[in-house]
Amino acid sequence: MTDMQQAKFERFRAMHWDKGAFVMPNPWDAGTARILTQMGFQALATTSAGYAFSVGKRDSHAGLTRAEILENARQIVEATHLPVSADLEDGFGFAPELCAETVELAVGVGLVGGSIEDATGHPHAPIYETMLAAERVAAAADATRGKPFLLTARAENFLWGRHDLKDTIERLQAYSEAGAHVLYAPGLSDINDIRTLCREVDKPVNVVMGLVGPTFTVSELAEAGVKRISVGGSFARAALGALMRAADEVLEHGTFRYAKDAARASTLTEMMSDAKATDRT
Repeated sequence: MTDMQQAKFERFRAMHWDKGAFVMPNPWDAGTARILTQMGFQALATTSAGYAFSVGKRDSHAGLTRAEILENARQIVEATHLPVSADLEDGFGFAPELCAETVELAVGVGLVGGSIEDATGHPHAPIYETMLAAERVAAAADATRGKPFLLTARAENFLWGRHDLKDTIERLQAYSEAGAHVLYAPGLSDINDIRTLCREVDKPVNVVMGLVGPTFTVSELAEAGVKRISVGGSFARAALGALMRAADEVLEHGTFRYAKDAARASTLTEMMSDAKATDRT
């Protein structure tokens, strides 16, 4: 841990208690981290989906190793002066002590936050039983004590077809009691459900926008009680969508009109590091 990491953490923590809501977008590599930093955001979060797509893998519990996720996070941390939180999936293991170990490793790569979810990755039993899920959060929270790290607990019901708001709220309440600092239920698509959830929990709430379905403005979400807004893998999918449209134009029409909407090379060059390679062999 460094003084810089501590300062990033204190700034990140304060954002969760400031007035209104803030957007925390999700870069998937160092380059996109530099772009989003210079565009004026206050904090960043990693995306396992965006990173998986960038290295030709599926976004799944079995698709990426913990070492890969943390190395990607390290590269993003080193590319920005902003606080960075990480998608730590299910903590990379069933046992609570593995969640704790993952948090300790996340602190070690310079992250000042991260999320642990209650999804198992198994289609026939997709969500951990509430008591075990809370024990996993408690172990992760214990690992943050005395460290510059904000723990987010995720209730994944709505991403797995379990549209049970009551159970989702009860889970988040249990995770809050277990020591989570931020609460997150991805997949909520009704503003009244979001408002109810924010009213029924005692910690700052994160929501994700950019998924398929209804979207709301930053001001609408802030009015509902949301504190933090992430975009998950949707920026990565937007970028890949532009790539696919450009490729389709060339293949189907033999034209290159897509280039007029492309970012200028000079603009991107200014946003990137000017560090020189010390060994080019």
